[in-house]
Amino acid sequence: MGFAEVAAIEVDPGAARVYEHGWQSWTPTTTYGLDERSHRPAGDARRVMCYRPERVPPADGFQGEGLLAVDPGDGGPVHVLATPDASVHMPSIRAERRDGRVMIQSDGPVEHLEFEVPAEVEGQAPGAGGLGRVGAALGAWADHYAERAGLGAPRPAPTAWCSWYHYFTQVTEADVLENLDAMDQLDLPIEVVQIDDGYQAEIGDWLDLSGRFRSLGDLVGRIRQHGRRAGIWVAPFLVGTRSRLAAEHPEWLVGGAGAGRNWDQDLLALDVTHPGAAAWLAEVFASLASTGIDYFKIDFIYAGALEGERHDDVEALEAYRRGLELIRGAIGPEAYLLGCGAPVLPSVGLVDAMRISPDVAPQYESPDSDLSRPSQRAAVLTGRGRQWQHGRFWVNDPDCLLARPAVERREAWAAHVAEVGGLVASSDRLRDLDGWGLETTRRQLDRGSTFRA
Repeated sequence: MGFAEVAAIEVDPGAARVYEHGWQSWTPTTTYGLDERSHRPAGDARRVMCYRPERVPPADGFQGEGLLAVDPGDGGPVHVLATPDASVHMPSIRAERRDGRVMIQSDGPVEHLEFEVPAEVEGQAPGAGGLGRVGAALGAWADHYAERAGLGAPRPAPTAWCSWYHYFTQVTEADVLENLDAMDQLDLPIEVVQIDDGYQAEIGDWLDLSGRFRSLGDLVGRIRQHGRRAGIWVAPFLVGTRSRLAAEHPEWLVGGAGAGRNWDQDLLALDVTHPGAAAWLAEVFASLASTGIDYFKIDFIYAGALEGERHDDVEALEAYRRGLELIRGAIGPEAYLLGCGAPVLPSVGLVDAMRISPDVAPQYESPDSDLSRPSQRAAVLTGRGRQWQHGRFWVNDPDCLLARPAVERREAWAAHVAEVGGLVASSDRLRDLDGWGLETTRRQLDRGSTFRA
């Protein structure tokens, strides 16, 4: 379907703001003045992994994925243009300045709703995230959407410790055990010990361990003996070209769908509509759950929604949701499911918590101009841009608390994590924390926890 005009909004050109909602967790999401340029990918590789590669936005103007809002700047209603059902339709919605109007085009069905927002609530509305009147209107729209989708209140998130931001892919079983002991010695209210990327042999070979881990079952047992829960990271829809899975089952891959490049290899997408691939993926998650793991961070799941040739003749959006439903069925209704690198609106109703921004980093600035890249600046920008989702669609995950002395601007980052009020996960080597870092980590975990060892 091509783009068609769906609205013409009278605006004050000097004061109007346009809100772009990005495709997935890492896509920049914020408001812009009419004379500003939107954040765009630094290259094609980033477009695939952090944006919506099949829907390239225009060089000028704005484009939201399934959701766009306009504050006309004259005190009038805030206009929200959105998909009526993100499980079925995810239109790209464009806004273009034309004389004294903002012209709206969409390539699929949208609802056009108007929300009266008093000027005095500017920046003060619950969940507005610093977006002012736009944030308040988006919160009202989300209430409407959640009610229509039959969503209840999200389950509270457990507190966690995550191995990623200190050890990255080089984490070892000994590293996890060292921090497990430190949690006890420091009396930190951490409910879940989450093993991140690095335990597996290859991307896609989730049940084959790297040489740094002896036994996942034994490690999970040790964690549970300490009175804590075990969590794990999986990128379920990614398949690395070095993996045994890619070599043995090329028929399980989405035809023509390159999923980007990372871990020094090209990445492919798993076709969950293939009966063999679906059975294998269910077995992976059931096997992990059988060890006692009941917290799953599923990452890079944009790959499940890439367009391409699948075994079943279904739209990519349906295949993506089918994959999430398969995972939930394998881990059971009580396990906690955190989405990341996820097409945001299509995931509503399928996860307990959602990463709402790009990755944080020990550094404030991104290594280049692309604000989908890991950095504190990028995480704060988009985290605030999606704050209105918290408590309505899921528990917001702002990404991990980093409080060790080596982290730039650690005080500001800790303040942002507290401001979000969502999932709290520490990701420092706990014995590296100084007095300020330990006190801040304990305070934030206490805020988010009902755990007592």
